Amino acid sequence: MPLQLGEPAPWFTAPTPSSSEFVFDTAAGRYVLMAFLPKDDPDAASAAVRALAANRAMFDDDRLAAFVVVRDAATAASARDMVGLRWFLDLDGEISRRYGMLGADGTEHPTWLLLDPALRIMGRVRLPNAQMVFDHLVRLAPPGDYAGTPLHAPVLIAPRIFEPELCNQLIALHRADGGSFTGVMRDAGDRTMLVMDELKKRRDIVIDDKDLQDLLRERLQRRLFPLIARGLGFTATRIERYIVSCYDAADAAVFHPHRDSTTFATAHRKFACSINLNDDFTGGDLRFAEYGRKTYRPPVGGAVVFSCAMLHEAMHVTAGRRYAFLPFFYDEAAAEVLAAYQARVGAPTSDLSLGEAAV
Repeated sequence: MPLQLGEPAPWFTAPTPSSSEFVFDTAAGRYVLMAFLPKDDPDAASAAVRALAANRAMFDDDRLAAFVVVRDAATAASARDMVGLRWFLDLDGEISRRYGMLGADGTEHPTWLLLDPALRIMGRVRLPNAQMVFDHLVRLAPPGDYAGTPLHAPVLIAPRIFEPELCNQLIALHRADGGSFTGVMRDAGDRTMLVMDELKKRRDIVIDDKDLQDLLRERLQRRLFPLIARGLGFTATRIERYIVSCYDAADAAVFHPHRDSTTFATAHRKFACSINLNDDFTGGDLRFAEYGRKTYRPPVGGAVVFSCAMLHEAMHVTAGRRYAFLPFFYDEAAAEVLAAYQARVGAPTSDLSLGEAAV
């Protein structure tokens, strides 16, 4: 069934000419124009490509991005990705079928599909009506105003989780060690692997002192977990990893948009937590692109808690160092998901504990 107004667009991973695995849901945060080209009507496909070329200046990857879904090998062979304009190679038709653009009987439905910054359907017109599409695109509000009303990400901000003395103690631990750059997690076959990636630049240390772990757990259980239950409707029973992280301006530290639960080894994660340990830095705030351009920063010792399924980024630190404590929370049902993965691969995932899911 074709997608209707307001419905979320299906997520998928597919090759483009410049990426063997482009993860589509990372395109959130800007308007997205999708063009589903026909395989058996080269004239119609060529006309759509000409319309895209004539309006190329619109696609800046900030306000608007375009993705062309290509099913014929000849067009795929000549396709070249560029900023704001990319080509999904859908040679088996799987993407087109998921979007209702290719019927079970092989009937094609060449279409322009416009998505809002949360990747929900805003509009659709038949492929020959290109001028209608581009006339509409110039009238779109800025991405941060796409809803027509102020948006707020569904996050919990909770002050006074760690006292100043504990914040300083954790910072001192990191400074004494210096930390190491840590990677991100990607699925490879049926396993999740830790890899180094430009998506993330951050120095981490692991807290392995059991007494300190107990103290931190007590603070979270007594001061934060009741607020999570009240505000987010989730009963956290487990904490994953005790790490202190440093985003240093000298490292051009950043963590680009990602989600924290998209791999086999991270599917159990339910909520992420970011507790700032200091405030003498510039930049480094959190942003949730699906909910506009607003940024979020908890006070020193305070937490931001949010669903691991949400697209988020830790923006560049432009001056100073941002220190943070960054655990994940899950429950007993999620623990069974993790145990099933560990049993399947025959190994624990403790060696992956410093990684976040990369998308």
